[in-house]
Amino acid sequence: MSILYCESSREFHLFNDSISYIVKILRNGQLGNLYFGKKLKHRESFGHLLQGELRSLAAYVFENDYELSLQHTKQEYPSYGTTDFRYPAFEIKQENGSRITQFEYRSHAIFQGKKKLAGLPATYVEEPEEAETLEIALYDALIDAELILSYTIFRDGPILARHARFVNRGSRPLVLTRALSLCVDLPDDDYEMVNLAGAWSRERHVVAGKLKQGVQGIYSLRGASSAEHNPFLALKRPNTDENSGEALGFSFVYSGNFLAQAEVDTHHSTRLLMGIHPDGFEWPLAPGMSFQTPEAVMVYSDSGLNGMSQTFHRLYRTRLARGLWRDRVRPILINNWEATSFDFDEAKILGIARTAKELGIELFVLDDGWFGARDNDRAGLGDWSVNRKKLPNGIQGLASQIEAMGMKFGLWFEPEMANKDSDLYRAHPDWIIQTPGRAASPSRNQHVLDFSRREVVDEIYRRMSVILREASISYVKWDMNRYITECYSATAPSSEQGMVFHKYIIGVYDLYERLTTEFPHILFESCSSGGARFDPGILYYAPQTWTSDDTDAVERLKIQYGTSFVYPLSSMGAHVSEVPNQQLGRITPLETRANVAYFGAFGYELDLNHLTGEEREAVRKQVAFAKRHRELIQKGIFYRLLSPFKGQSTGWIVVSEDRTEALVGYYQVLNGVNEGWKRLKLAGLAAEFDYRINDDPERVHYGDELMNAGIVIRKGELCGGGGDFASGLYYLKKQ
Repeated sequence: MSILYCESSREFHLFNDSISYIVKILRNGQLGNLYFGKKLKHRESFGHLLQGELRSLAAYVFENDYELSLQHTKQEYPSYGTTDFRYPAFEIKQENGSRITQFEYRSHAIFQGKKKLAGLPATYVEEPEEAETLEIALYDALIDAELILSYTIFRDGPILARHARFVNRGSRPLVLTRALSLCVDLPDDDYEMVNLAGAWSRERHVVAGKLKQGVQGIYSLRGASSAEHNPFLALKRPNTDENSGEALGFSFVYSGNFLAQAEVDTHHSTRLLMGIHPDGFEWPLAPGMSFQTPEAVMVYSDSGLNGMSQTFHRLYRTRLARGLWRDRVRPILINNWEATSFDFDEAKILGIARTAKELGIELFVLDDGWFGARDNDRAGLGDWSVNRKKLPNGIQGLASQIEAMGMKFGLWFEPEMANKDSDLYRAHPDWIIQTPGRAASPSRNQHVLDFSRREVVDEIYRRMSVILREASISYVKWDMNRYITECYSATAPSSEQGMVFHKYIIGVYDLYERLTTEFPHILFESCSSGGARFDPGILYYAPQTWTSDDTDAVERLKIQYGTSFVYPLSSMGAHVSEVPNQQLGRITPLETRANVAYFGAFGYELDLNHLTGEEREAVRKQVAFAKRHRELIQKGIFYRLLSPFKGQSTGWIVVSEDRTEALVGYYQVLNGVNEGWKRLKLAGLAAEFDYRINDDPERVHYGDELMNAGIVIRKGELCGGGGDFASGLYYLKKQ
């Protein structure tokens, strides 16, 4: 790993064993990009990669000089309005109304390690030697403003983390109207764009399409990263598949409004932009003030989409997630929501918990309905005090009784919301986000609290921390069940209303930081109507997220497959639920429901007391299986094998770091008539190792055979005899 600056060529070369990233100071003092990709051997100058020539209709930086037109130059962090007509990375509105800027190179610093971003989530290092950072300071003399671009290259893996900081050094106010976190200009457009799209209950489905001239992209203007689009985008070569070919991955470490887009110009170059969505964003920079963009992470792979994903998995599992639970195996839990909804009392909860304990489950989670006048979703939200009619011994008493059984206890909160029918709202009606004189649109009968205001966050922290101090609570499920509408803060002046969306997310991070700091033993799981805020920003505070409210095993194949493009298995909450499934009415085998849910943070979402004796015994065996293999599942290397978006079968495998064991999941959605023979080609094994399958001495095969010829899929081995919604697991152990 190294960052080199060559004074003669005025070039920066960032490289490790995997990648190179090359930046050049252009003749006008701005920064150009020369290369991003597989590692190049260092040389004094890569200036030949900077291309320029006379083109019709182009504007040029210098008189009678037809080489430097920013419209046709690959840049690092471009602005609009001089000689570049493409979408910019930033824009600053000045006192005279101008938005033209000219940031030129001033200085740079290179140092080991990585700085923490104040108030924002970001990747980190535990030892300085794990990464090296370049900071390039640019300066606009006319407006007396500084722009610092930060690049961190990690020692292990093809990873570059980027962000930008703006500082008003002058005496006049400035207004940031656009402040993205990265720009990458690529020399061609021979890519397919891959993104994760969907909606509630079908989050993060894989979408791919060929780049074409113009702008294509994804975004959220919902106040959250959203179920509709995940803050991730990849560019892959047309011949790239899961295991071979070139792919570039871009992930935004942020939980609010975002924009990620690829712009192809008329000469087939591609500009990739990612950052806070500029619509509705205005950030005043008074003299002496600064603005820090969130972090964006870039990953390069020449070993296909699996290679890209595995890099994200390793980084996000070990250098984004933090705390006591980062490396610990996760407890197997049961949540009461699908079993009881709001209709429960202490006796019913304890009855479910006793059966769960008998079956080996380790954690009971009490969901919505334990507080205030909360008998339905129309009242009580925001009143974080126990409902004594349901729980006469309080949360403390219930937690103590469950711990006495030998289980841990967890609790549901929705800190960012309130019902109008609540004591909180009646005392503070101005605490919800709403625009004066306009209707405040309800969603799920609730409204969003204004977390851009410190006093609101302070009060919610006070209420939550009292409960977490008084009771023995080992897990918190943090829900967020609606998007932001009528965005306006009652106490902010008109000039600061464009700050509200971002300040809201900063408030969410602040509350998370305070609670995780005071209660480091608690495992926090994020939830947002399921997966509507499944993003790297939240993963920094909560090492796992409820992947989707859709717990149907068949639908979860697509959801978990798509989620794995960026996020590790350890981050995906995955539960076995009742049938008929509450979202779809589909009936799937209990075994298949578990076979899907194993590949995540495993648990249950049903009333165990409604199961037959045979089903309870099956659950007991499932829990024992999950305990035996959760270290492998949580920390192993995950490969996608068969896509649920391309046929009736899905396959994946997780392999231990030392490749001595692996767990394969195979899933058949619909049975076929008189089908041909099936084999599943595996990945990630050691070619020379002998593997025994499911502890069967008759099924021992070398790794090269399993990867090249495949494992034979025998229908009779699948649950239900290989009919609809059948599945099978194959545990491989080195002989």
